[in-house]
Order: sequence, then C-alpha cells, then structure tokens
Amino acid sequence: MNFLEKWSDKLSGYFEKGKPLHPFQAFFNAADTFFLTPKTITRTGSHIRDAVDMKRIMITVMIALVPALLFGLWNIGYQHFRSIGETATLWQSFWYGFLKWLPLVIVVYVSGLTVEVAFAQHRGHNVAEGFFVTGFILPLILPPDIPLWIVAVATVFAVLFGKEVFGGTGYNFLNPALLARAFIFFAYPSTISGNSVWIAEAGDAVTGATPLGIINSQSVSQMPSVMDMFVGTVPGCIGETSKIAILIGAAILLVTQVASWKIMFTTIIGGYLTAALLNYAGFGGSFAVPAYEHLLMGGFLFGAVFMATDPVTATHTQTGKYIYGFLIGVLAMVIRIAGQGYVEGIMLSILLMNIFAPLIDYCVVRANIRRRKKRMATSGKVRI
Repeated sequence: MNFLEKWSDKLSGYFEKGKPLHPFQAFFNAADTFFLTPKTITRTGSHIRDAVDMKRIMITVMIALVPALLFGLWNIGYQHFRSIGETATLWQSFWYGFLKWLPLVIVVYVSGLTVEVAFAQHRGHNVAEGFFVTGFILPLILPPDIPLWIVAVATVFAVLFGKEVFGGTGYNFLNPALLARAFIFFAYPSTISGNSVWIAEAGDAVTGATPLGIINSQSVSQMPSVMDMFVGTVPGCIGETSKIAILIGAAILLVTQVASWKIMFTTIIGGYLTAALLNYAGFGGSFAVPAYEHLLMGGFLFGAVFMATDPVTATHTQTGKYIYGFLIGVLAMVIRIAGQGYVEGIMLSILLMNIFAPLIDYCVVRANIRRRKKRMATSGKVRI
C-alpha cells in the first residue's frame, strides 16, 4: 500500500496547475481518494482525528447494499428463466442478472461522474465520495431492461439539477438517486411503471406483474405469498425484492451507527399504522391488503433503510428525525393505497419530505428555544 501511495504522490505532480494533465485533476483526485487514503486528513496539531470519515461512511453504506444486490442479481435470472419455462442453476441465474446489471452501473457512473468531475474541475474542488453511493443505489431501484440512454439522461439530470446547482455533496436537499427515478417515472412512465418491465425478456407464460402492479389492477387474489415477498422471489427492482437482504443491510448500518434508527423505525411505524387504518376503512382493492403485507411490497423497506436515512437530505435534529420518518411512512401509504396512479408511494414521499426537512428542523429548534426561555424565566421567579 505504501508503494501505491508513493506512486500516487509522484503522479499527482503531473496534474497540478500549469501541468499538461491539469484538466483531469478532479478525475485523478476522485480515483485517488476512492482507492487510497484521502490526502486532506490531519496528522499533527490540535485536531480531533477519527477513523470514520466520509469515505468510510460511504463504503459502509455500499457494503450494506451488497446483500440486496447479490440476491437481486440472482432474482433477475431466476425470474427470467422461470418466465420462459426453463430451469437454471444458481450460477446461471446470477450470471444472467449480472450481465443485466453491469451496463446500468457503467452508464450511471460514466454519466454521473462526468458531470461531477466537470463541476469539480471548474470550481477547483475535489470530487466528493457521495456520488459513489448514488451510483451504486440507482441501478438497484430500476428495472433490469430499462433503456440505457434513459438511465444516462436521468442520471445527468439528477446530478446536475438535484445536486451540483446547489453546491454539490452536502448542499443538495433532494436525494439524487430518487430524483433520477422520479425523472424517469414522470418523463418515461412506460419504461418503469408497466408490469412487463420487471422481468428481463419475459416470456408469454407470465405477465411479470409485481405485487404493487397486482393490487393496482384490483386483483388482490393473485397476490404472491407473504413468504415469497419476504424472501424476494417476486418480480421487482434489483435491490428491493428481498426483505431479508435489506434487513441484513439495515443491521450493518445500525451497528456501525451510519444510519439513524429513529428514521427507519418511525418510517415503518408510520407506514404500518396508516395502512392498517386504511385497511380498517374497508373500501376493497388495495385497501383490503393487510398492513403488514404493504411493508413487504415494492421498495418501501428499501427506501426506509437506505434512502430516507440519507444524512444530507434528512432532518438533523433528534426530534425532527421522528417526525420526518413518521410522515414519510404515512405519505407513502396514502399515495400507494389512495392514489392509484402512483403505486410506489415511497419514492414521492421521501422526495416530498426532503423538501420539508429543513422546515421540520427549524420548528424543532424554535420549540426548544421557547421551552428553554420558559424554563429560565420560571427558575428566575423561583430565585426571587
């Protein structure tokens, strides 16, 4: 590793200002920071030095996403071979899914990093590690057969208008991965909202309908079993199907204290209580689905674990996290159940609460100030 660091230090001289490779300095710094230790860390002086930095936090999130990714790759192949009436081995299903996932990842990283590097070079900044997680998550929330040019356009739009125009990583108020998915949903709905897009090259034997697509068509009797939805052997986005894999990722994030349990817990509670209340209303169709089944459908759990907990776009006050998560769960179920046009409510609910997160924090802080002033006034009267 010391050899690589010395080699990197030697190469960095060719990218300094005035050197021939200076236009590519931001790209070199991005690669150097990702594979090696960042050069901006403190080594001496009266500074607090901690092993946990942004790079390690982002790597932890990516590790937590790996179980959902691995199962999703296998499930793509499993659903494909099942749809054409063939039986495949574990490796054949996984390899088929890998070949469907790889182009998505390449397109997302190439298009997104191009925008990131261009802005970093223009501003004279280093490329932040935040996009590496965004680029990892985005393919997990897309259908396997979505056209690659749409993925590229959506990624550029999300990075440009959802992040860079506000100053880059740490300044964006919307989750870039969700913004890219929302862009595809509204600009090219047929590529992401139809039942036929969730199984790569589906055969005529099955419709390829996801659980959310089934309840949207009012065919609740055709719902897969609870165990199938929990394990993940159902059509869906690459990373959202296996709830077991998502829970493993949640455990990693909670043990390492990278994500807030308050947001995860209250999102699930808000979604469950709202679904139970609407189910109790008894209007039939999606209202008739039990609340616990709604937690296993679509990307609700994936969004609660990996996207609602985004430290940049979520609330920062402790009380605000409870409010923020609870409202995400409530809105997700209201949009999913009551608004039949948008069955995947978690996407819109998180983006909406991203907008209101600063307002929630402001109200919580002002309430704390008022309580402290009242407490100080009361204690002053006691002394008198």
